[in-house]
Amino acid sequence: MTKPVVGALALVCKAALAAAFFVWFEAPRAAQTEEALEVRGTWLTTTANSAIATPERSAETMRRLREIGLNTVYVEVWKNGYTQWPSQVLERAIGVAQRPVQALQDPADKPSIAPPRDLLQETLIEAHRNGLNYVAWFEYGFMAAHGSTQNTLRKLKPEWLSRDIRGGEVAPNGFVWLNPLHPEARRFVLDLMLEAIDKYDLDGVQLDDRIVWPYVTMGYDDFTRAAYAAEHAGRQPPADARDPAWMRWRADKLNALARDFVAALHQARPGLLVSMSPAPFPWSYEHYLLEWPQWARWPAGLGWDEFIPQAYRHSYAAFEATWQEQISELRKAGAYRPQDLVAGIRIVGDGPDSSWAQLRDSMLLARREGNGGHVLWFSRGVLDVYPRELTAFYAESGPARSPRFPVGWRRPAQPLQAMPVEAGAVDRTWRMPQVEPGRYQLIGHDGQHWQLLQSRVVPGRADVTLPSSMRQVELVRDRRTRP
Repeated sequence: MTKPVVGALALVCKAALAAAFFVWFEAPRAAQTEEALEVRGTWLTTTANSAIATPERSAETMRRLREIGLNTVYVEVWKNGYTQWPSQVLERAIGVAQRPVQALQDPADKPSIAPPRDLLQETLIEAHRNGLNYVAWFEYGFMAAHGSTQNTLRKLKPEWLSRDIRGGEVAPNGFVWLNPLHPEARRFVLDLMLEAIDKYDLDGVQLDDRIVWPYVTMGYDDFTRAAYAAEHAGRQPPADARDPAWMRWRADKLNALARDFVAALHQARPGLLVSMSPAPFPWSYEHYLLEWPQWARWPAGLGWDEFIPQAYRHSYAAFEATWQEQISELRKAGAYRPQDLVAGIRIVGDGPDSSWAQLRDSMLLARREGNGGHVLWFSRGVLDVYPRELTAFYAESGPARSPRFPVGWRRPAQPLQAMPVEAGAVDRTWRMPQVEPGRYQLIGHDGQHWQLLQSRVVPGRADVTLPSSMRQVELVRDRRTRP
């Protein structure tokens, strides 16, 4: 991470307030050691761990990931038919604004249900306070629900669902999927992403191999049949799901969707990182009709900026073979840009954990190939399995920043320097300090967790009236709007 000289302003208010207020800002930077360009990331999910199960754990997790040496987090924000933020798009579609409840996941905790949280905002604040780049991971993509789940989306939008030749909703992977060809379903998923990048100061968004056909056997719903017939003189799709021409037709439709999605995201937010984490090719085509090496042919900045193939293997030899295959397939497609290819490496999951030697050698292979870094599946492996080994590994190779963002993009944690700030004892009016030009967000801590107080603040233009519950406030950069 970068090491700018960071300042802070603090005030001990009158005794009746008994609260301190701080503001972060970026001061001129001193000379510093040049950093390597390498994504060092991990995925964070609400399943099978407790890393972001509570606001306190979100804060601790982001601090620990930064201390270990990571610079990027990919946080799950769309799952099982619900957003992890209050969404007007979702509410218009199904009458529910976000995931209704969230269970605590740590087995050590007593079973309980927490009220809905704006998990996106909560984890975003904690990531940025720790200098981490934040990529909103739309994990479920077109996947609507587990086959055993009757959620609101599945109940209310049956016409959006993809089906097999027998009319079944559940794909062989056990999930119910939205039809990527249906215009309303496509618009719904894209609008969720556009809403998130407008409402939140995200550094990037990510889709994976769930922005695809549910499986090669799916695509026999009424809408897709009609679309196929309209382009084939009234003929129905072949009964053989693996008929080459039928596979090609569905893959071409998915390629067009991918181009539409990435164009809309870049238009809405120039400079946004648009990331893709697919299954390895050609397996991805054979099973999901996903030929992502063709997507990599589109120019970076206009097309997909980053590809993180999920090369999840149980030995280094298997990982190396898979990784070299991905490089070869990109070269054959005329689309190999080494730094845009980032290694998705498994630590934990089905089967035994990866050994440290396997993990280390896999990360070193990506470095030797000149690739853009690595993202580790998933945070439990980073935090609970190999935290000491990873800390030493990153320390030995020195600091690194993401190739996608300039020096100082997000503020790394630095010791506070206290300076007085005016504040009213009664109305808690806080005068905005003079800081480096730019746009900021004002966040506050109420003794339990950080929350957004004011978005897109322009320092020096206005005073702020603080809620009485606030004990600390900070300014953090807002990168959505250039100064």
